[in-house]
Amino acid sequence: MNLIRFALRKPISIMVLVAGLFFFGIGAVRNIKVDILPEMNLPVIYLAHSFAGYTPNQMESYFAKNYVNVMILANGVKEIETKNIQGLTLMKVTYYEGTNMAQAASEISALSNRIQSRFPPGSQPPFIIRFDASSLPIGQLVLSSKTRSNNELQDLANVYVRASFSAIPGLLSPPPFGGSPRTIEINVDPDLLRAHQLTADQIVEAIRINNQTAPSGNLRIGDINYIIPTNNTIKEVKDFEKIPLFKGGVQNLYLGDVAQVKDGADITAGYAVVNGKRSVYISIAKAGDASTWDVVQKLKSQLPKIQSTLPQDVTLSYEFDQSVHVIDSLKSLIIEGIIGAVLTGLMVLLFLGDRRAALIVILTIPIAIISGVLFLKLFGQTINLMSLSGLALAIGILVDESTVTIENIHQHLDMGKPKALAIWDACKEIALPKLLILLCILAVFAPAFMMSGIPGALFLPLALAIGFSMIISFLLSQTFVPVMANWLMKAHPKKEHPSSITDDEAKFNVTGLTIESEEDTFDQKKILVQRADFNNDGKIDFFERFRNRYMHFINGFLAYKKPVTLLYLFLSVALVLVLLNTIGKDVFPKVNSSQFQLRMRAPDGTRLETTENKAIMILKELEKMIGKEHVAISSVYIGQHPAIFSVSPIYLFTAGPHQAVFQIGLKDYHVDMDVFKEEFRKHIKKILPDVKISFEPIELTDKVLSQGSPTPIEIRIAGKNKKQNEAYAKKLMAKLNKIEYLRDIQIPQPIKYPALDISIDRQRAAQLGIDMNDISRSLIASTSSSQYTEKNIWVDEKAGLSYNVQVQVPLNKMKSENDLKEIPLLKNASRPILSDVAAITPSFTYGENDNIGPMPYISVTANMDHVDLGTASKAVQQSIKSLGELPRGLFIKPVGLSTVLKETLSSLQTGLLIAIMVIFLMLAANFQSFKISLVILTTVPAVVLGSLMLLRITGSTLNLQSYMGIIMSVGVSIANAVLIITNAEQLRKHNGNALQSAREAASLRLRPIIMTSIAMITGMLPMAIGHGEGGDQISPLGRAVIGGLVFSTFTVLLILPLIFAWAMDKTPVHSLSLDPEDKESKHYISSLHHLNEK
Repeated sequence: MNLIRFALRKPISIMVLVAGLFFFGIGAVRNIKVDILPEMNLPVIYLAHSFAGYTPNQMESYFAKNYVNVMILANGVKEIETKNIQGLTLMKVTYYEGTNMAQAASEISALSNRIQSRFPPGSQPPFIIRFDASSLPIGQLVLSSKTRSNNELQDLANVYVRASFSAIPGLLSPPPFGGSPRTIEINVDPDLLRAHQLTADQIVEAIRINNQTAPSGNLRIGDINYIIPTNNTIKEVKDFEKIPLFKGGVQNLYLGDVAQVKDGADITAGYAVVNGKRSVYISIAKAGDASTWDVVQKLKSQLPKIQSTLPQDVTLSYEFDQSVHVIDSLKSLIIEGIIGAVLTGLMVLLFLGDRRAALIVILTIPIAIISGVLFLKLFGQTINLMSLSGLALAIGILVDESTVTIENIHQHLDMGKPKALAIWDACKEIALPKLLILLCILAVFAPAFMMSGIPGALFLPLALAIGFSMIISFLLSQTFVPVMANWLMKAHPKKEHPSSITDDEAKFNVTGLTIESEEDTFDQKKILVQRADFNNDGKIDFFERFRNRYMHFINGFLAYKKPVTLLYLFLSVALVLVLLNTIGKDVFPKVNSSQFQLRMRAPDGTRLETTENKAIMILKELEKMIGKEHVAISSVYIGQHPAIFSVSPIYLFTAGPHQAVFQIGLKDYHVDMDVFKEEFRKHIKKILPDVKISFEPIELTDKVLSQGSPTPIEIRIAGKNKKQNEAYAKKLMAKLNKIEYLRDIQIPQPIKYPALDISIDRQRAAQLGIDMNDISRSLIASTSSSQYTEKNIWVDEKAGLSYNVQVQVPLNKMKSENDLKEIPLLKNASRPILSDVAAITPSFTYGENDNIGPMPYISVTANMDHVDLGTASKAVQQSIKSLGELPRGLFIKPVGLSTVLKETLSSLQTGLLIAIMVIFLMLAANFQSFKISLVILTTVPAVVLGSLMLLRITGSTLNLQSYMGIIMSVGVSIANAVLIITNAEQLRKHNGNALQSAREAASLRLRPIIMTSIAMITGMLPMAIGHGEGGDQISPLGRAVIGGLVFSTFTVLLILPLIFAWAMDKTPVHSLSLDPEDKESKHYISSLHHLNEK
């Protein structure tokens, strides 16, 4: 009340404060960081260690297990996962919540350096990165050319494009995808080597001797200090052909005689295909504290400048832009804000007929929202999908604050009071109930501060957005609204109909009890005014006719208040329990997105070129089904990443040359994507029966929530015995295949990768004068390249850059087992070949070794078709149980979205219960009655029932967004209940009649409750319909709010008065005060004051 009095006494000060809030709020709107998701602060660090050529078993034994043994010494480590494929160990270290991640990253780096001494010679330090939502790509910068190869584009992207990123603050990017690093290739001919009695290793040695990196000295002659450079490093690529392969003697044999020298690229491990043509792209990410929107916009503005540094036949384009989702949500918020403000104004105009009052209500909404953004910025938050959802929700409830105030002012003006007095009395009367309502709504969202993990990270910005907007709206309703009402609204003329009753007449209510105070007299006058059946012209008003019918209904049911109350409570609670057990459950709403990601798995070990042919075939089939004109962009990465780019698999993991990952963006293609995916699965199975496909998350939200899992359902089978793990995984797959709505059921790891085991006879080799080193170096140079055994560098002096020189046998020269057997091993009279000292046996091995800590595991993954995640997860758990007791030493661990779903729903349910308990205690403290608190909370089952029913009817699921809608509806329902019960309890204390008090309070608060409910429901309709891009993501939120509000409005107006009348019928009206000097206390002793005086 002091706040209201201050506002009325110093109106200019209030307007200055409001103008300041608006001005600084606009500044915050312009400068606040815009991200897709809030900062997750996920306690995860990735470590990538590459060592080209090593098998998965070698990577696991030499690197992964050594890392695990030392990383467990780090503080706060919760779990360590490793993936080992050929040439790469990828480690994911997960920490407990609350761990100092800066310190953890430093500790991981120190421990990884400490363990380096245990690794094979030549091993390089690992790449370490902290993982967060900001680490994931927010788009792709694509380089394409009709004339240049992927390897040329790779070099341009690496040297020129990435170098220009330094001009864009906050932009990060891994190495380019799609090409191989520029390399000087020495392609030896095995036949020529054998003819000249040479080995590949001898070629490597000749290059090492003739192309050396050595420092230059100085010579001081007289006054001059000369630099003494030498040509120990070959200047031109073609000069490598002139390297002599002899020392002394007369044999003139040069490198060009047995090999072709080429300025080319490393052996291709994988490449990208964009729009059906080989290309190169750079994944774009942002630094953790940068604004996604700013980074993307600055990159787009720099594209012309970057383009100018490239050859004219190379084109740059930015694709798969994830920042558009935030902008779409921002546009939706603006539209919903305008609709909400306009509809609120129309409600005020319709019910009160006052344009000026409508203008005041409309003005408060943008001021509250903009001020909310200001405080979000001050508290270090960003504009993201969750905070925007919070602001969109806040718009609905902001309607309530100013509308209730304006409506109450009108009621006091209708009493014939002077305008200033009417405004003061109206605001003062509802100040305490409105504060209580504010605290109740804030309490509903308070559990956000107790949540942890992903649910907490997502829920907190939403709760803060609502909280800040609500607090500002409350303050505006207590200051700005009364000031503007004084300046803009007009006083109502005195009327001759029942509203012109005198104060004396108002001292007697319908029960005949006298009201003592002047303030209470005004309350009773208001009730009698509300009962008037005439408008200003003496004619029956539409709303008054509605009020009369409403009161007739209430009067008719008051006689049955007990059975109606018990029936309502029983049915509502029972139906809520039924719906909670039957409604679908997801983490986030399903989105019918215009882009999707698909992983193709050819048979394990399929060579890269064959995989490419199959991938191109799938791409063409996609274009046929969708229509080429509807494909905006297609990007396919085929095969593995080059070993030199160890960080790339963190962003896009592939296990071998048999895999390809498709990313498809669509335009003007409006179909149910689940139906399309199902049809496409069947089509591919028909034309490529040996190929497996699996749809994966592409939206950034889904990728973050899945925490690295490729599908919503992933079950890990862990145990020391890999064969036992594999056998159990296959049994589980057989069970899951019987579930009709599961799709893409696979073991993602290549567990039957073809191999040629080479068993060397050491004794035989010694007899031939060779050893294991000779054999392995010749074998590596022939089947891979010499860069793994002998590092050699060539400098391009024109560009000022250095590149590897490597000896290798062309792929077309090594294409059979016989070619492998005939690899020459040593230049001597015996001329041994590999088959002389080794046996070659075809076999199978694991193409990927995955571990949880030291324990190997195999995964079973699955997608879903037209079913929610909760139902699918439950069915999977039942399938696991049906397999019986697990073998000793075997463990089952669900990961990914299914665990996040369980954690999220558990956190939300616990949070909602805590919020209801806090509200109960707060209401009890305010009303000094636990019974009244329970009466108010009886509206909660109806809210939850209404939300769940509308969600079920519209096919929506119970998810994070819809749960937010339910929580908001609970807050609004309690707000409306508080308005009625506050008046009812005040009247009951005056007249002692709970039944009559309930009737009069319902009549008194009928109009403001209907006004705010209709405005909020109408304002939520655009959100509930889910119009526009990304509308599917927030539509469940709007539907939950609408369903909850509809049911809560009917319950508050029709059932709550009956519950109050029944519950409070025989409750004493005296105060619970224990103070003997308190006149309202039953312990009051009238003589005590006199005794004290004596």
